[in-house]
Amino acid sequence: MKTQPKNVSCELCISRKFSLFAGVADQHLCHVSENKNFISHKKGQILFYEGTKPLGVFCINEGVVKVSKTASNGKEQIIRLAKKGDFLGYTALLGEESYSSSATIVEEAKICFIPRESFLKVLSDDNAFQQKVTKAICNDLGIMESKLTDATQKSIRERLAFTLLKLCENYGIEGQEGQKIDIVLTREEIAGLVGTATETVIRLLSEFKKDELIEFDGKKIIVLDKKGLARLSDFYG
Repeated sequence: MKTQPKNVSCELCISRKFSLFAGVADQHLCHVSENKNFISHKKGQILFYEGTKPLGVFCINEGVVKVSKTASNGKEQIIRLAKKGDFLGYTALLGEESYSSSATIVEEAKICFIPRESFLKVLSDDNAFQQKVTKAICNDLGIMESKLTDATQKSIRERLAFTLLKLCENYGIEGQEGQKIDIVLTREEIAGLVGTATETVIRLLSEFKKDELIEFDGKKIIVLDKKGLARLSDFYG
């Protein structure tokens, strides 16, 4: 069930410094604040569906959202995990296209929905913001190209090792034994990130544990040997 918490103005938002709105003039942010909706979402809720038309953009204030596509075989391919400060849906909006993916809440999230007209007004009035959005779109394209290259040139073992390193980078918390990935992902979701079968991920994670690269703390993964994973992922190669 979605709930409507107290609205947080963009000018005072802590997540703003991580977002495309960092550095945007206050008068433009005031316009967005007056027109946006600030909504809490529970784990498992759908933010938007692949194939539907965007009515605005989403800015994550708190939480984690998975962006995924359904492959021809019916399996989920996770494109990215979006976190606080990330914008979702702006590429489809600007291209006047339907969403090419779906977005699902992974961890309870607070998200601002910015209507199309408000977003486009800021984009039109603020040249620096326009440049940031253009750069973000180019960056997204670069990431997609890298993923396609990895899918054809890297083994599943290499891709899993690299995925664990990226999860550490974005959600890692240092501990006494290693770096805990402080986000609960099912084995199926990890398989969706890597682009392989769930059974393969389960087997490889077990092998990584046996090789003392990782450890488990309940449903969370602790990375014990980042350098070992980096070598295995050919991260420096």
